[in-house]
Amino acid sequence: MNSYLDELYAHQEWADAEHWRAFEAHPAALADRAIRERQLHIHLVQHAFLWVTGPRTSEFEFKKLDDFPSMADLKKYGRQGFEQMSEFVKKKDLDRMEELIEVVWFKPPLKISRRQALTQAAMHSHYHRGQNATRLRELGGTPPGTDFIEWLHQGQPDARWS
Repeated sequence: MNSYLDELYAHQEWADAEHWRAFEAHPAALADRAIRERQLHIHLVQHAFLWVTGPRTSEFEFKKLDDFPSMADLKKYGRQGFEQMSEFVKKKDLDRMEELIEVVWFKPPLKISRRQALTQAAMHSHYHRGQNATRLRELGGTPPGTDFIEWLHQGQPDARWS
C-alpha cells in the first residue's frame, strides 16, 4: 500500500502540472470559465480530502473563484495542496490508513477508510482532468497525455510546474 499511494499521488501531481503547463501555453484556456471553475474544483477537492483525512485542527475553508485574482494564484493554491499532501502521504502510519473517517459533506456522513478517501481524491482529479483536456481541445489547444501508464512509460517523472 505504501508504494500504491506514493505512486498515485506522484502521478496526480505530475498530471496536474502537465495540464497547468498546457493551459499556460494556450492563453484562451486560462481565460475559459469552464476550465477556471474546474481547476478550482479539482484543487478545492484535493484540499478537502487532505483536511478530512488529516487531524482537522480547524474548519475547512471553502474557496471561490473570486478568492484567486489570477490563475497563477489558483495554481499556487494547487501546488500548496500537493506539498501538504506529499508530506502527509510520506508520514502516513499504515495502521491508520484503515481507520474509518467521516466524509462530512455527505448526508448522512459517509464512513470510509483514510486509504479509500485518498484513493477517491486522486481518482476524482483524474476524472476532471479528462473534462479539461476535452475543453482545451475545443479551444484549439493540445491536451497532454496524462494517463498513469504514460507517466510510467516516461519513467515516473517528477511534476514540472513551469
